[in-house]
Amino acid sequence: MEEKIDIWLVGNTGLRNPNRIQEGFKVFANSPYVGKLRGKENEIGFMNFLNDQGIIQNEAGKDTSGSHARKWRLMFSKNGFIYPQVKKKDGDQDELGQLDDITPFGRAFLKADTYPAVQECYLRALSVEQFAMPDGNSYFSPLRWILAIMLELERRTGSSEIARIEFALWGHTTNPSYSIEKVVDNILDLRIRRKQAPSKRNFDKKEVAERGKHYDKKSDNFLDYSDMNMRYLRISGVLQRKGRGMIIVPAKHILAEKLAKSTSNEESIMIQYKRLCEGAELPTDNLDTAKALLNDLMKQMKERHILFDISDLQLNTATEINIARKSLENLLSQTDEIQYAKEQCNQWQEIADYMELLIKGGGKRTYDDDNVIEVPKDETPAYLEWILWRASLAIDHMVNKPYEVRGFKLDSDFLPVSAAGGGKGDLYCEFNDFTILTEVTMSTSSRQEAMEGEPVRRHVSDAVLKYDKPVYGMFIAVKIDTNTAETFRHGIWYARGDLKQRLDIVPLTLAQYREYFMAMFRTGHANPEKLRELILLCETRRDILNAPGWKAYIGNAVDEKIKRMEKGPLVSKSKELPIVPPGANIN
Repeated sequence: MEEKIDIWLVGNTGLRNPNRIQEGFKVFANSPYVGKLRGKENEIGFMNFLNDQGIIQNEAGKDTSGSHARKWRLMFSKNGFIYPQVKKKDGDQDELGQLDDITPFGRAFLKADTYPAVQECYLRALSVEQFAMPDGNSYFSPLRWILAIMLELERRTGSSEIARIEFALWGHTTNPSYSIEKVVDNILDLRIRRKQAPSKRNFDKKEVAERGKHYDKKSDNFLDYSDMNMRYLRISGVLQRKGRGMIIVPAKHILAEKLAKSTSNEESIMIQYKRLCEGAELPTDNLDTAKALLNDLMKQMKERHILFDISDLQLNTATEINIARKSLENLLSQTDEIQYAKEQCNQWQEIADYMELLIKGGGKRTYDDDNVIEVPKDETPAYLEWILWRASLAIDHMVNKPYEVRGFKLDSDFLPVSAAGGGKGDLYCEFNDFTILTEVTMSTSSRQEAMEGEPVRRHVSDAVLKYDKPVYGMFIAVKIDTNTAETFRHGIWYARGDLKQRLDIVPLTLAQYREYFMAMFRTGHANPEKLRELILLCETRRDILNAPGWKAYIGNAVDEKIKRMEKGPLVSKSKELPIVPPGANIN
């Protein structure tokens, strides 16, 4: 294996999160740029359109070339959502479809309204063998190839897991022209030598440098591209994260085996494109395979003692069987989420570290060579909701399920897909005696009040009417605008029928919440009652202070409560005023 190597790319480094593609594609589908994504004028126009719609953040017009548009166009076409460009040597564009127009598969992608449905679209796209082999006469699918490698690893070691460095050096640098046995030999040799190395970081550097001798671009690409490629491969739903690497999803093992049976073929690229644009067939479209997958899933669920009942479902066709399987997969994911929720109390320090990254506007924190946390700068709103959801799970004692608390979607690795849509609150934490509705924003500008003042009060008002128990609101932002604080200080809302309500919404900075959260865990006081105590203490001065004064008082209240937890009860020097019950109706 001394020949020059290349790194294949299933994604794009300018669009590292495939979960963002659908929202961008929905915007594109309703734009004047359908079928018109070429030429500088259209590229810049579409880029500005994405920016205006909030899909990208082209701050201060930093990009004037339209490169953003080209990156999105590439991801649309590579996944078969729009017709890709056909080279003259491969055939006529008319034979495939109008360049950059929406394909039948693209229309199906627009209708995918659940995360499993979105995953299936990506799986169909990734299964198509459209990447050119070195011989120039055949094509391969990176997903199928990686699955074949992982299954061979499983055959030899008992586990399909592939580590990040293994994927970086011997995953996306190889293709079916390589001997799969030799590729796995190299991975296992790497694994043994790395285990013995005193410094993993130095070992990885040397291995990248050695492999880089056969690569004519930047050696940094090995690791940078591996993170992006693995993220795109995982969105297929067949793979999930394991540490910084990947493993085959147990419930999809049979599907993985079927996909890995073919990794390349010699059919023309035009045939591959047609398959891609129509929506490629999957093994699960076959009746027998669909049955086998369902039976295997039911077996796994019985082994885990997960109760289920699909006796009322029709199981005569592959479509009906797949619907049944997806309902069981949903039940399985809910069960896994409940288990994930139970683990969060032991993850409180990591949760606090994520908050710190969000306060900084995103970034990365490295614990050791195999443990890194990251908040992508263009995904901070989704990560803010996600980390406060995790914080709520860590505090625990909720009577509603973890998937009932959140409004946003999760991927199979329990990472956020996107921020919650409008129309309802961000996080509903229901406890035995009260409910806390948490609303979050990354907005720090004077627009904060305009964007959040009305919806937050409306959501809390709706919750007050819904729950037969006190409802408290927490509004958490990196920075609290004084006008936002003033809106919540008054906290007046007229519900239906002109019912006047006094709402209890306390604005906290993320830094204040973080310090209080950590103090609860450090002192062994992590429970929802401590959150209520903080809210009630902050409320005592809202009626006698102006907004700047109330913000300052809230900061002091957080500090005082932390001191009380860490040093024992303190005697308050100020007489606290009586509190009006949360959500009280005012005559």
